[in-house]
Amino acid sequence: MAPFPRDVIFDLGGVLIEWDPRHLYRSLFAGDQAGMERFLAEICTPAWNLELDRGRPFAEAVAELTLLHPEHAEPIRAYHARWLEMVAGPIDATVAILEELDGRGVPLWALTNWSAETFALVRGDPAYAFLDRFRTIFVSGELRLVKPDPEIFRHALREIGGAPERTLFVDDAEKNVAAAAELGIATHRFTTPERLRADLVRLGLLA
Repeated sequence: MAPFPRDVIFDLGGVLIEWDPRHLYRSLFAGDQAGMERFLAEICTPAWNLELDRGRPFAEAVAELTLLHPEHAEPIRAYHARWLEMVAGPIDATVAILEELDGRGVPLWALTNWSAETFALVRGDPAYAFLDRFRTIFVSGELRLVKPDPEIFRHALREIGGAPERTLFVDDAEKNVAAAAELGIATHRFTTPERLRADLVRLGLLA
């Protein structure tokens, strides 16, 4: 029988913090849903954003993309200038779970794909004081590594000093969960706080 996890590593965006560029671009595209989705699929793409998460400077990435697509200069620049409008706030039900785990003495860590530039904007906001409950927050933009690269998980495990099978990783992205599982880490694919709570109870991490 596999040992129960001792340490818990949380993803942030989509698990504890509601981030989605659509929160900003719905207003910029003024009801043009299809135009917004094309822009996010073809201009400011997930792959482009991932390079920001890897540590590429916003100013450099925005300047280059604006030269390539001058007709979209205004919404491209907004990706940086109005980035905070993409963040809707904490996911309260998951934050409550985090606080319960902390209260039970469970070692908590975070591993997030996030630009170091923009993470600093959230880190200093009192609305996100729950981030202080983590012993370490591993930020991709600081490490210059992004999930699902196995090396970012190996780095976190080395820093934690824990065995993979004694570590639970919680993330909403299937590819990230799969990469962690390949390394022998216990995983939970986040969909709802209720499902997460049930899994944590099953694993003996919550009563």
